[in-house]
Amino acid sequence: MPTLRALECLVAVLDAGSVTEAARALHLSQPALSHQLAGLERELGTPLLERLPRGVRPTAAGRAVAADARLALAAADRVVATARDVAGGRGGRLRLACAESMTAWLLAPVLRGWRRRHRDVAVELTETTSADDLAAALARGAADVAIGPRPSSHEAAREVVVGTEEILAVVPPDHTPPQTWADLAAGPVVGYHPDNGLAAFLDATAAQRGAALTPVTRTRHAATAAQLAHAGLGVALVPTTGLGAAFSGELRHLDPPLTREVVALVETPHDPMVRAFVGEVVRRGVPVSAAVSRRLSDRN
Repeated sequence: MPTLRALECLVAVLDAGSVTEAARALHLSQPALSHQLAGLERELGTPLLERLPRGVRPTAAGRAVAADARLALAAADRVVATARDVAGGRGGRLRLACAESMTAWLLAPVLRGWRRRHRDVAVELTETTSADDLAAALARGAADVAIGPRPSSHEAAREVVVGTEEILAVVPPDHTPPQTWADLAAGPVVGYHPDNGLAAFLDATAAQRGAALTPVTRTRHAATAAQLAHAGLGVALVPTTGLGAAFSGELRHLDPPLTREVVALVETPHDPMVRAFVGEVVRRGVPVSAAVSRRLSDRN
């Protein structure tokens, strides 16, 4: 396979019409350039240049390969330019996977600022309801960064802690707020479909506290669970990232408070674009809307 350096030497000689001038243009010694050309001719099995008393001219084979040699060099230049643009945040593609409850409140504000600074970077977003699905998307190469709760299995060296979010009780109107996990187990509960990682997390937490939750209905989405609770179906346990600023239902802390860590998972931690984006996510952290904070302070 011809090297790019050998093709570069051939094109330089064709352009200059002289080995001496081509060597000067490439900052090579004349013997070094001649060595590159000789190796290229051996590999192709035919002379590419005819040596004249003054200068050189291409043979039929030299003329035939000249166009492709120029295309190969141009393609190599594009490879370098593209890589530098991507490394500098001026191009490329960033593939994100995010827990659906965190997209609007945690990720969207980061993306808004990112797009202002990196308009030429295409962003692809996949949402899931399972932290294990996030890790799987990363492992099979379908995402560059996955943001959500810590999955049940992933290499800790490849995760960055974004922050901690609290899981709150959304209490139906005219419903006595639960004081303990036993209260939760005794009353109607809006639960989650097994596809949503919250289902297993809440079941395990309840079991650790000697309780078992029996949902009256199940949903795949935290925001829907909050609305169903507000409509009176039962208490829902909802992460703060799943509560938009417009949600007006009654919220209560659990006792003791129930929290979970939010992490950014990466397979290529040294990739400049990945590192820059994760840095912005970490700087924002896991916010709680002012409206949610206000309602909690009013009612707890």
